[in-house]
Amino acid sequence: MVYFLQEYFFNCFTRSASIILLSLSLLLPQLSNAAIPQKHEDFPQGVSAINPGSELWREVRQRDSAVTGISQVKGVETGVLINSRGGQWARFRIENPVKYAPMVLGVVFLVLVLFYVLRGKVGIEGGLSGQMVKRFTEYECIVHWTLAIVFLFLAVTGLILLVGRPLLIPLFGKEIFSLIASASKEGHNLFGPIFLVSLLMMLFSFVKRNIYEKGDLAWLLKGGGFIGDGHVSGGFFNMGEKTWYWIVILIGLVISISGLVLVSPNFGQGRLVMEISHLVHVFGAIILTAISIGHMYMGSIGTEGSLEGMKSGYVDINWVEAHHDRWAKECHENEMVISAEEYARLQGSKPDTAMEKEA
Repeated sequence: MVYFLQEYFFNCFTRSASIILLSLSLLLPQLSNAAIPQKHEDFPQGVSAINPGSELWREVRQRDSAVTGISQVKGVETGVLINSRGGQWARFRIENPVKYAPMVLGVVFLVLVLFYVLRGKVGIEGGLSGQMVKRFTEYECIVHWTLAIVFLFLAVTGLILLVGRPLLIPLFGKEIFSLIASASKEGHNLFGPIFLVSLLMMLFSFVKRNIYEKGDLAWLLKGGGFIGDGHVSGGFFNMGEKTWYWIVILIGLVISISGLVLVSPNFGQGRLVMEISHLVHVFGAIILTAISIGHMYMGSIGTEGSLEGMKSGYVDINWVEAHHDRWAKECHENEMVISAEEYARLQGSKPDTAMEKEA
């Protein structure tokens, strides 16, 4: 009986082994061929392992319109598996804002340099008298400088984020640039709301004196005095200053609102709204930066006597008569003009000798 069982199991084992060996002999050539990398129509050099789902993902990504699916995640566009417009947006950003922003600012700088070389500093006939008129209160000066400093910070950090990669990486390397870009992003997002607050303070502080009135159009037609020989009349603010004020307010509000949309995605806006907000924010900021460069030039080295108005709040009466004759008449009628000695006393310093002689 034992011998019979041994014979039975031995025969079963040998038959099973024969079947396994036969199967291996048939399958090994096929496995060998499968181990050789096969050429794929999209990868002519061959790949060692082809993702069986690559065709599926390729079809999903290359569709003309976004395909919305079903997802348990609740939110904006959470049902979109792949946003195929992301690459298009990245190319558009590089080929337009990143490309043209430096060109616009470069042209502005070039124009101002040529203007300074050809025209020079706009002086006052007869020079400064030393007799001063109070033009701005301390609060108004603080509002102006707060807005100006915050805007300059946002302009610098914004330009670093926009065009810093091709300009700064060759100078500092990728690691240092990443630190600069990260700090710029955090600072930009932090000071953005402060800009909006200071902008509203500027709006309420100066709006009454920046309403257009009779005589402003004549200032515009004469180009602020650069066209023709006649004197250009102006009130407390001339046409140019009023226009600059409204450009700051209107474009500043547009920049602020679009910036809030960009840094607060929880408002419920989708990618398209974010893209449009980005373009509005960038182009608005570039326009405002370009015009502000001209404003800073004319308010400092471009025009004699202008900077003092925002440094101390006082301006020379000769400057007033040259640029704001209608307001100068009011100053004389209301006896607002003070002597150089009185001005020096208010500023806590001694009057300039040259001004004393002219007075």
